[in-house]
Amino acid sequence: MNWLDYLIVIAYSIGFLGLGYFFKENKNAKDYFLGGQDMGWFPLSLSTMATQLSAISFISAPAFVGLAQNGGMKWLTFEFAVPLAMIGIMLIIIPPLYRANIVSIYEYVEKRFSTSTRIILSIVFQISRSLATGVMVYTIAMILQAVLNISFHWTILIISVITLIYSYQGGMKAVVWGDAIQMIILFFGLIICMVYGWNMLQDNPEFTGFAPERLNVIEFSNYGLDGGEFGFWPMVLGGLFLYLSYYGTDQTQAQRLMSAKNEGTIKKLLLANGLLRFPVVLVYSVMGLIIGALVTLTPDFLADITEMTKVHYPEQYLTNGIKPDLMIPVFITKYLPHGLIGILIVGILSAAMSSLSSTINSLGAVSVEDIFNRGTKKLTIAKYMQYSKISVIFWGVVCIAAAYLFGGSKGTVIELINIISSQFYGPILATFVLAILVKRVNHIGMNAGIIGGVLINVLIKINFDNIFWIWFNLTGFLITTVIALVVSEIYKAKTKDRLIIEFSLKKEDFLSKEVLILSLFFIAILVFSYFLPSILQMA
Repeated sequence: MNWLDYLIVIAYSIGFLGLGYFFKENKNAKDYFLGGQDMGWFPLSLSTMATQLSAISFISAPAFVGLAQNGGMKWLTFEFAVPLAMIGIMLIIIPPLYRANIVSIYEYVEKRFSTSTRIILSIVFQISRSLATGVMVYTIAMILQAVLNISFHWTILIISVITLIYSYQGGMKAVVWGDAIQMIILFFGLIICMVYGWNMLQDNPEFTGFAPERLNVIEFSNYGLDGGEFGFWPMVLGGLFLYLSYYGTDQTQAQRLMSAKNEGTIKKLLLANGLLRFPVVLVYSVMGLIIGALVTLTPDFLADITEMTKVHYPEQYLTNGIKPDLMIPVFITKYLPHGLIGILIVGILSAAMSSLSSTINSLGAVSVEDIFNRGTKKLTIAKYMQYSKISVIFWGVVCIAAAYLFGGSKGTVIELINIISSQFYGPILATFVLAILVKRVNHIGMNAGIIGGVLINVLIKINFDNIFWIWFNLTGFLITTVIALVVSEIYKAKTKDRLIIEFSLKKEDFLSKEVLILSLFFIAILVFSYFLPSILQMA
């Protein structure tokens, strides 16, 4: 990097500090945590995609496709279940949650079950989200340390302090608009890398086509129960429960849905997310395939990755002597012109701050709502705002501490984050589905189901390491549901039924244009993915 690249990074950082100041007027909880509930579908949909398609995706997904052992275009199978999950959230989860007029979605669980259920579920969310975010912050800090050639501790501060300031000042509006800007920067960064990589590949006389073993997308015979990964059925079934939970019952995402003007806006942003994620991830994956091919054909490129790995990563965390996650950063800093390097580093910073800001804002929301502002003793507006801003700072510090806790990981970091989250997503989803659809479950059964679902899921993971991690989203849901139903039958304690929102599904709901479009899109991406290896072989 030269003076121009550093100038771009500094200018960007100052601009985002100003973003928080611009949105600093927040009068109450709905302003600070829900953006006043007057936000449109376009910024919300970009913000929703930005938190999922983060810096880790920008760095780690292409590394999986192009360089990681047993990697390849099968990464696209992650997207198969997204349209189906958007349908489920649209029809079942969001209507009662949005109509309940809440900030923390876990308040809905209290209205249906008990205060203890709300607290247990909130704690499960806070633990899982802060740990996963710690992995993300650590990874991006290590990568920026390598490319910026500054201390790891300074990179942590660059990411966290800027994010904390604009999140602290601006609340949800600053987070959403910051995410929208970051998503645009990130996508253009992807296009830049892909175009430059392709041109370099075409200039290489040794390039005769992509490695065939990395082109296959769909594997119907792989069930993910004997050490195999990314088979069709685990990715569709396990992925469905993962995305239902992530987008519908994870505060970081549901908070965006709660920030919408109305339910029509929510449908639009869910439709946009269901349609746009696959093309973006396709760009990620093709970029990884192109740059991975460059690594195999360019000895100097591989040597640069190897050297940077030796300098910045302990030997015990390496895969074949290299860290795959360094592929994109090395490509950016070694093979792109100055100015573009700065823009791409800004893209990485953007995505990292997007994920961190979303997390600390959501963790702050559930902390204030689920601990300080529940029951009959409500906080005054002044106290609420004070506690909200303190909680944002607190969770920022916790996420930074979690970053130091994770000293590294084998393989690609994006897989570690998913492994952590998948232990919790199933039980959280089961709680909301049972709260909405099954009145016979009481708070005793539900509490036992949440705790039992998480513990048994973790024990299965420890003792049966050959099971692909995405299945744990489904197993956690099933285990929690069974325990909750059984215990509720044994202990027939009467839970005061305080469920506010009643709703029923009608035939026209299933035949709405959003549902039909998403259903057809699901079929379309399956057909496209089936023929994709043949298309890529012709490249």
